[in-house]
Amino acid sequence: MANPQALADPPRDLAAIESIEASLLFPSFTSDTAWEIGCLLRSRLLQFHAPVAVNISLANSNQVIFHTCTRSGTAPANDVWVSRKRATVLMWGYSTWYMHNKMGGDEKGFRDRYMLGERAGDYAIHGGGFPIRVRGVEGVVGVIVVSGLKQEQDHQVIVEVLQEYLKKQT
Repeated sequence: MANPQALADPPRDLAAIESIEASLLFPSFTSDTAWEIGCLLRSRLLQFHAPVAVNISLANSNQVIFHTCTRSGTAPANDVWVSRKRATVLMWGYSTWYMHNKMGGDEKGFRDRYMLGERAGDYAIHGGGFPIRVRGVEGVVGVIVVSGLKQEQDHQVIVEVLQEYLKKQT
């Protein structure tokens, strides 16, 4: 297997993360778009030795419109991470990488700040959950989740694939 194409280190500065997220607007988003993005993510992730789960779902209905694993070895825990990352994006409207950096990775502080109590386990502030936004539509319309690499890689692979995809759409 070839060495994986290097991923850039994602920024940790909140303004920079927010700027990148704001720049990744889709002109429209359908199940066909999800299929294309999901397949591009899977192809890119096959360069890594780790088994990785990729999930794309709609925000308003919890409907999964793309789900795959890159190779044998994923576990039910991957789907738990997918659910937790998705919930974070939907609750706060930002990527889980943004939320991770906002909280300095402090999960106890995250739980306390947002008064999550026993529900804290429903959310994850680990990179890999990313909001899908459509130009002219207010709010998050869907969520892309990658789970299985280091959290900064889970996040950055989504960013890089979306940048490449959206560049070709213009």
